[in-house]
Amino acid sequence: MTARTFGERSQRNLEGVHPDLIKVLERALVISEHDFFVNEGVRTPQRQKELYAQGRTKPGPKVTWTLVSNHFKNAKTGYGHAVDIYKYPFSNKQTPAVSKAIAKAVMLAADELDIPVRWGGDWDMDGNYFERGESDSPHFELWGYGR
Repeated sequence: MTARTFGERSQRNLEGVHPDLIKVLERALVISEHDFFVNEGVRTPQRQKELYAQGRTKPGPKVTWTLVSNHFKNAKTGYGHAVDIYKYPFSNKQTPAVSKAIAKAVMLAADELDIPVRWGGDWDMDGNYFERGESDSPHFELWGYGR
């Protein structure tokens, strides 16, 4: 079996993302039971405003709860510290079980590489997924970098 690697779209979406987060994702892709792709890496403040408007002043579901984001290039490091990833091939019916399985691979890779990562399905990092509105399951971010 050939090890998975990111395709052209994911590689493009990883441009400007912190190299440590890229290392975690590359390792996770190899060990995950599900193939996944990087849907979004670095965002501009304008893109964040567009996403924030969704479900508020523009049609569609709410996809973000803040105008400040770790997707922005960090002033101290010069890199984006967050990505959104989805199972490949994409389905808008991605189940919580699939999200948890991908998150398990990402967090295992982060532990192996000793790189702190936080998952949007467990914001408070207590191991209890999707509690108290923790529902940003595509989102992963470096934790504690450049703060």
